[in-house]
Order: sequence, then structure tokens, then C-alpha cells
Amino acid sequence: MYAPGAVLALCLPCFLSGNVFGYDYGEEYSDSYYNEISNGDRLQTGPTQIPCPPQDLSRWDKLFIMLEDSQMKQDMLMQQTEDMVKAEMDTIWKELHKLNNNKACVQASENTCKCISEQMNRNLNQAMDQLRKVADMYQAQNNETLQQLIQVSRNQASRLTKLESNSVLGAGLGQVAMKSFSAYPKEQEASNADGGKLERALMATAVDLQRVHAQLALFQRATAHRYLPSGCEMALLFPMRSKHIFAEVTPSMSMSLQSFTICLWAKVTQSLNKTVLFSYGTKKKPQELQLFLARRSVLLTVGGETHLVEAHSVVTDGQWGHFCAAWSSEQGLATLWVNGENVAREPGVAEGNVFSGDGFFLLGQERSRSGIYRDLDSSVAFTGKMTGVNMWDHVLDAERIKEYANHDGSCDGRGNVIGWGVSEIIPHGGAQYIN
Repeated sequence: MYAPGAVLALCLPCFLSGNVFGYDYGEEYSDSYYNEISNGDRLQTGPTQIPCPPQDLSRWDKLFIMLEDSQMKQDMLMQQTEDMVKAEMDTIWKELHKLNNNKACVQASENTCKCISEQMNRNLNQAMDQLRKVADMYQAQNNETLQQLIQVSRNQASRLTKLESNSVLGAGLGQVAMKSFSAYPKEQEASNADGGKLERALMATAVDLQRVHAQLALFQRATAHRYLPSGCEMALLFPMRSKHIFAEVTPSMSMSLQSFTICLWAKVTQSLNKTVLFSYGTKKKPQELQLFLARRSVLLTVGGETHLVEAHSVVTDGQWGHFCAAWSSEQGLATLWVNGENVAREPGVAEGNVFSGDGFFLLGQERSRSGIYRDLDSSVAFTGKMTGVNMWDHVLDAERIKEYANHDGSCDGRGNVIGWGVSEIIPHGGAQYIN
């Protein structure tokens, strides 16, 4: 921008000479405006009065007015130039930002493509390695099978050679031997062909065996629900947990027991805190003898719950199990057996106790304290299947108990107090016999 002093120095001589840009500032200016009416009388009026008549400007005033106009024009031009330059710079900055952003996108895309390519190469290499391993494994198996077949063919060829050599007698021994040696390559070729046939036959046999195995597994699963252990022909089914579903047992002999052994097979659907298998009670002692389950444990009480024998982690829901309990009054020795194994042994249990013969035996339930069937407790009821229930008036030895725990033929043995298939066992409610 030009300094105002310099402009004043250039223009001042012109103003002092009285002529600036050819204008004569000494002329008089006056306004003479008259209104004329074309079709009428002319109105006689005087000069128009101006409300604010302009004052005469001196040369210095005009000079400063011109300088101010020049300065304003120069400022406007500079402002316009600056605005244009600023707009162009903004446009350039925007283009530069776009270019930088595009470079970043291109770089990111290149990096992404590079990572994807490396990942695909790694996956391809892993797949190729796995294929090579599988191919090597199959090749090794085939080589092993081929070696076995070759060995079999060699053994067959040697056996044939021995048979031929042993059958040659007398003078023709040399000729027969030469014939056998000349025929050996043909026999080896035939043996190799037989080996290929043998391999195909073995493969077909393996496929057939697999098919038969699958069918047998399916058949076992289908018949598992109808399976009864120990060769028993029938079982008691307790279809649900109810106080009305149980079985009442009438012993085969009048009893006054000082010792006993109880054995039975049971498949419990679900064992709760107390699930009764076998119980005996009188009016005075409604729960004098009990064999029951508690979750995965089996328990025996003699003479009340204070005399208890317990074995843990021996019960599995939904599977057949053989349970035996033995007790002797003389020493109070009580034992528990599960599937032929002694799982608990406790001395001093109800020692000297004697069971009277005026009680009731129940399967799958315990006698109520009132002695009335409608007062039975459904929470202790058994649900599942039961078979092979037997009771003896003495303690069986370990070998007999293990024998009865076998899955084959143990239903043939029967107790002398309660014998399965001999003693009267009456189902109540929904309990029923199945076979």
C-alpha cells in the first residue's frame, strides 16, 4: 500500500496551480429548476428553495475528498485481492488434504491386501502339509499291507515247495525238484494274484464287520429297556413315585430272625435323599429294618435309624445293580455288598436284637407309623424296576454273594424266608409284573 504522505506530495502541486484532472474549480454552480405545464397557464414561481443548500468546498476540502476516495478504492482492491488469494489457498489446502487422505487409503489397502495374501499363503501351506501327512500315512499303511501280503505269498510258496519236495521219492527226485524250481516263478505270480484277492476279501470283511457292529449296538440300545439281569424271567415295575405304588411280601416261613441276608436286583430311575428298596416294620417298630438308597449311596438300618451302615458312590441311576445286606445279632456285624463287592462293614450294629414275626415286608416303600397304607410317604417311594428279591435267615458267605451278583443264572437261587418266584409278592397301585 502507498503511504498517504507520498500521494499528497504528488497531488499538491496540481491543486496549488488550480487545475486537477482538467476541472475548473472556480466555476459557480447553481440549480435552476422550473416546472412547466404544457397545456395550461405558466405558473410564475421563484427559484426552488433547497432545504440544506450545499456549502462551497474549498480546494483543500476537495483534495482531501479525492484522497479519501482513492484510499477507499485502493483498500477495496487490496481486500478483493486478499479474498481471492485466500479462496485459492483454501482450495489448494483442500486438494492437498484429499491427496493425503487418498495416499493413506491406498497405503491401508496395500497393507490389507498384503496381510490377506500372507494369510492365504499360510493357510495354503498348512493345507498342503496336512495333505502330505495324510498321503504319507496312507502310503505307509498301503506299504505295510503290501509287505504283509508279500510275506503271506512267500510263506505259501515255501509251503508248496516243501510239500513238493517231500512228495518226491526215488529216482525221479531230481526231475521233480527241477520242475518245481522252474515252476516257482509262475507259482509266485499266482501267489501275488491270490494276495491281491485276499486283500480285497479282507477289506470287504472289515466293512461287513463294521456294519454288523453298528447293528449290534443299535440292537443293544433297543433291548436295554427290556433287559432283565441274572436270567430272571420277570420283574416288578414301579412306573412312578407315588405313595400308592408298592409291593407287599408274604414270607414263606414264620420268622424270628437273629441274622439275615437280603439280596435283590434294582434299576432305579432316580434316587433321591431316601429311596426305599426293602423294608420290614411292626406296630411298635414301623422302620425296624430298611435297605434304601440316598442319591449315590446305599444304606442299611437295623433296629432303627440309630444303627446305620452306609456305602458311598456305588449307585448309578438308570443301570441295574445287585445289592446285598447281611447282619448277625451275635456280633452285631453288618455288611453291604454292591455288584459282588463288599463296600461297607460295621461291627456292633443292633447287637443282640431279634426280629419278631408279626411285621410286614414292603418293596419300594416303608411302613407308616400309623400302620395305614393311606399314610405312606410318596417322597421315599421307589421308581424303576426290581427283580431277584431273596432273603435268608442266615449270613451268606462271600462266594455265594458274588455268585448271585453274576448276570447269568443267579435267579435260580432262592432264599428260604423270601424266594423270588416262590413267595407271594402282591403289587399295589400301579406296580406290575413285566417280562
